[in-house]
This record gives sequence, C-alpha cells and structure tokens, in this order.
Amino acid sequence: MEAILTYFETIPSSHRSILLVSGITLFWLLEGTVPLFRFSYKKWRHAVPNFFFTLTTITINFALAFLFLTTSDWVAAHGFGIINWLPAMPLWLYVVLGVLLLDFAGAYLPHYVEHKVKPLWMIHLVHHTDHEVDTTTANRHHPLESLIRFVFTWFGIFIIGTPIALVMLYQSLSLVATQFSHANIRLPRKVDRAIRWLIVSPDMHKVHHHYMLPYTDSNYGNIFSIWDRLLGTYMELDRDAIVYGVDTFPDRRENGSVLGLLKQPFHKYRKPTSIAPGQKSYS
Repeated sequence: MEAILTYFETIPSSHRSILLVSGITLFWLLEGTVPLFRFSYKKWRHAVPNFFFTLTTITINFALAFLFLTTSDWVAAHGFGIINWLPAMPLWLYVVLGVLLLDFAGAYLPHYVEHKVKPLWMIHLVHHTDHEVDTTTANRHHPLESLIRFVFTWFGIFIIGTPIALVMLYQSLSLVATQFSHANIRLPRKVDRAIRWLIVSPDMHKVHHHYMLPYTDSNYGNIFSIWDRLLGTYMELDRDAIVYGVDTFPDRRENGSVLGLLKQPFHKYRKPTSIAPGQKSYS
C-alpha cells in the first residue's frame, strides 16, 4: 500500500494520459464486441464533441491542479480534516476511507446538487443530452461543470484532509470507473447486479441517463454505489427499457454540435416530464 501511495504522490502526467487513452480504447473495443445497444451512428462522428469536452475538462483540471496540491500539502502538514482527526487506523483503511469520502464530496454531492438547482442543471444538461451513451460520454461535461466539480473536490480535499497521493489515486480510479459505467457494453445481468453492490455498474448508471424523471434523478454515484443506497437515490429500470437523452431537449443536431452544446446552458429552463416508476416511457 505504501508503494502505491508513493507512486500516486508523484504520478507523471504522461501516465494519467495513458490511463485515459487506454480506458477509452479498451471500452471502445468492448462496445464493438458486446454492445448493450446497437446504435445506428457513426461512432467517430459521435465522439467528436465528447472528446472536445474531455479536452476542456483536462485543461481546466491541469490549470488549477496547483490548488489541489497546495491544499493537500497544507492539510497533511497541519493534520487537518476528517480522516486525520480519527483514531489511528491501518493504512489500507485510511486509503479506503479517504477515497470513499472523496467520491462523495467530489462526485456524488455535486452531481446531486446539479440535478436540484435549476441553473446548475442547465449546465449539467450537456452530459445528459447524448442520445447514444457510450464510453466517450463519460467526460462530456460543459467547461462550467468542470469548474463546479473542481470546486467541490477542492473543498472535499480540505474537509476530508486527503494528501495528494490519495487525491491522485481517487482521480485515477474515478476516470476508469466513469468510462466503465458509461460504456455501451452488455454484461450478464447477474454479474452486473452483483458488482453494483460495491461499485456503479453500467446497467445501474444507464438508469440515470433515461430521458425522463424520476429515473434521471437517481443513481448519482461515480465509483461506489453505497452513497445512492444510503441516501435513498438508488433506482432500477430494465436496461432494455432505457431511452437516452432529455425529453425537453430532443434536438439531435444541436445535441451533437460542439457550438450547440456550449450554448445549451443558456437556454430557457424547461421543466422535465415525470412518469411513475415502472410505467412505460418508450415507444
């Protein structure tokens, strides 16, 4: 465990880039082998806006990374934060607890807030208006959303008291986990159901991308499924009934255009439609 933390404490940017590209490549290939849905789309054309927003997210995080570093160094030097106030514990437990809490503060919490606050929902909308969710959708976030999530994670580092090694470990795990949960792959139902007791599985997260409420407002988790289960936001929907997109923003051309997506948060708010759980919402 100490060797792992030492590695992530000074992980080179090139290694993080390799992780990003390797994850996309792996799941891209699996999508062609065991797809959940057989989309009638040009995969590369669909990926263009998603890759654009991946690059904006990387740029923002890279430009502001010094804030993570200085904050992590400060909490470590002063013994500040939740995991530093707890009684002494084994290193493995310290790592698990730190990553678990960062997953809440840096992913679940901002995700939940974005769905509940109208202006933030309009920003987050860019992620939901993808009509063909696949592994490239994972980092399809408007630059404003990337800033919002950065701030939540930064605050989480301060309150939780995580050293930079844990921050880098968490971000690496988060990257792979979100590529996995968005990937257009069909796991055996029993396998998917088993792994979602611990981590967010593809079928679990796809429910969140269903185009109508209340399913859109569920399954906010990023790495761990525990937060949805504990906080009452876990829902199930048969994967064959899922329809991607947002009912109030059905324009496929705009939803596939970089310029259209950049302007999307500034549209007038449109109230989404709700359906009763279990009711058919597809044709």
